[in-house]
Amino acid sequence: MTGKPIPETIGKYRVLREIGRGATATVYLCDAPDIPVPVAVKLVDFGDMEKDGGKWNRRMKKLFNTEAGVCKRLDHPNIIRIHDAVWEENRAYIVMDFVDGKPLDQFCTFETLLPVHKVVGIVFKCCMALDYAFKQGIVHRDIKPANILIGHDDTVKITDFGLALNISREVDQESTFIMGVGSPAYMSPEQIKNYPLNQKTDLYSLGVVLFHLLTGRLPFRARHPAQLVYRILNADTPSASQLNPDVPETMDAVIRKALEKDLYSRYRNGAEFAKDLAAVRYKLLDEDYRPPDTARFSVLRKMPFFLEFEDVEVWEVLRISRWLTAEPNALLIREGDTDSKFCLLIEGSAEASINGRRVATFGPGDVFGELMYLDPGTRKRLASVASTSALTYLEIHPAALNLASEECLEHFRQSLVSTLVQRFATASTELAKSGEPVNLPKPSISALDLELVTDTRPRRHDQP
Repeated sequence: MTGKPIPETIGKYRVLREIGRGATATVYLCDAPDIPVPVAVKLVDFGDMEKDGGKWNRRMKKLFNTEAGVCKRLDHPNIIRIHDAVWEENRAYIVMDFVDGKPLDQFCTFETLLPVHKVVGIVFKCCMALDYAFKQGIVHRDIKPANILIGHDDTVKITDFGLALNISREVDQESTFIMGVGSPAYMSPEQIKNYPLNQKTDLYSLGVVLFHLLTGRLPFRARHPAQLVYRILNADTPSASQLNPDVPETMDAVIRKALEKDLYSRYRNGAEFAKDLAAVRYKLLDEDYRPPDTARFSVLRKMPFFLEFEDVEVWEVLRISRWLTAEPNALLIREGDTDSKFCLLIEGSAEASINGRRVATFGPGDVFGELMYLDPGTRKRLASVASTSALTYLEIHPAALNLASEECLEHFRQSLVSTLVQRFATASTELAKSGEPVNLPKPSISALDLELVTDTRPRRHDQP
């Protein structure tokens, strides 16, 4: 790691090694004189921050000490225990349990998803931890995967309780707090509206975490913050079971209740949330888990057709399509048929024909059969498509595609329209080769063009 040298000690704690670094804090593994196991010490250096507006003032110190004192009272197996909190002139540090594991944000992409039964077990423990914390008068307000640790022995720990209130993280990429307001990624509707908060805001955020861990994507996404806020406040929760077939349909009802926009319809407490999760978990069979096929993902990821797709959307494509093979001279699409599937060629070659005459050839990355999907008014296939070699292709049916996310659907439309435009341009160029020559009229010259053309007199340097 680069940056400032590693200190030998932090207060009474002997530094063993650095284990993490962010924009405002560094975490060290340390030996403690009065604790039998190593601890994690999160050190915040105020040296450069005083120049940025004097943010570390007496009010910040009071918040730091108050919140640290509250967190030290929490004693739950699934909450990081705070052992010590020290404020000094140029720095502050918090001493907490060390968890030999990873934050859950490392398991939020489809290729790294944990088995469904394991996700349910993790969120169940978080429900009980949040229920306990609220009974102690504490609302976390920053529940997200990065603030939940899972150890190598499946230990689950929620961390950063209340720290978002007293340590500025305006430039910390790991924080959902931005410019003192907060990124809406995991925030509840009432948090976005700046309403008074209770434990239900944490349960909402935990519901977003559950959805993210099960599907590899957030329930509400958008390109602009304002649009994202609108969706959180107004859009229906998508179905996790449709995005990931390993998720049972009964989980959809649990997630919908956790993400209810109406506080009175949401889970009343963590115990109630955990009870419904337990009912789903009871019906899951651990041995049913199968890791995703990353080889097929890698093939699609490299294809130009999916250039604008995000990784999670490529995984969606694999889930809603059929990966098929065909021998040479196999009829893939028949002229005059009424089905509306379309195909993407992965390996091999094929040709399209109308009335027995070839009109196009296809290679890897080409799409065929898309006209029926793009124009539902087209009642019958205009052309036949047959393989000219052994090939591998994706077969996509509109009914299955409609189950994909809005972002995935939009990227499909963009790529298909782009394909159609390129195909039209190519066909027009070929058609022009056999067309009759024409005499194009000369372009008219505007007054401005005429001035630019005729006024060629040399100008003095002092002329405008």
